Amino acid sequence: MAKGFDCATPLTAETAASFAADGYSFVCRYLVPTGWKRLTAEEAAVISEAGLNIVSVFETTANRPLGGRSAGLADGATAAQTAYSIGQPPGSTIYFAVDFDATSEQMQTVIDYIRAASEATPDFNTGVYGSYSVVEAVSASGACSRFWQTYAWSSGKLSDAAHLYQYRNNVQVNGITVDLDESYGNEGWWNLMAEPLTVEDANQLIEILKGLYNAGIGQDEAHRLANALRRASGQPEE
Repeated sequence: MAKGFDCATPLTAETAASFAADGYSFVCRYLVPTGWKRLTAEEAAVISEAGLNIVSVFETTANRPLGGRSAGLADGATAAQTAYSIGQPPGSTIYFAVDFDATSEQMQTVIDYIRAASEATPDFNTGVYGSYSVVEAVSASGACSRFWQTYAWSSGKLSDAAHLYQYRNNVQVNGITVDLDESYGNEGWWNLMAEPLTVEDANQLIEILKGLYNAGIGQDEAHRLANALRRASGQPEE
């Protein structure tokens, strides 16, 4: 489980470094084309250089998903164009926010919105941010593949489908207001500094390390480096 946060305030090099030093692994930021809270290419570089990963979330207004399919197609196209412009790599995830207590009567419209957004972002995985009920309903529908649940409107329940969980709002950390999150893996975050390390690449490098150990590199150092490669590719340490 990784420690993270989301915020509307753009991060500076100083604040990004402070969060990294505090043990945070990721930050969720707004992937929108305009406005004071938007993630820019410059900020993405600052965050990446600090060693933090980025989770992209698209939200213009809280009730935008009630626009249904037509809104989802439009927002998906805008989100994909914005992602390309700041350097977000294909294969990572764009989450679309359902930032209100959606009722059962509204849920099909929400699902139509998310499904359309997914259709409009073929180079990216698509996710939804919302309550327990939203995550459960959208997951059951197959409209997207990634799920970020908030504790709000969730009555203390956590969906088994959740990749991310927002468990506390409006906390002051390192001089800015943030919400606190945790990640359970496969959430689709990204970083500009390096391409993700595949399991195959990691295993090839581990075999090279084994050869170096046999040639004289210290056992402790070889083991440490091998475990670092396993962590980077999502494998358990040995």
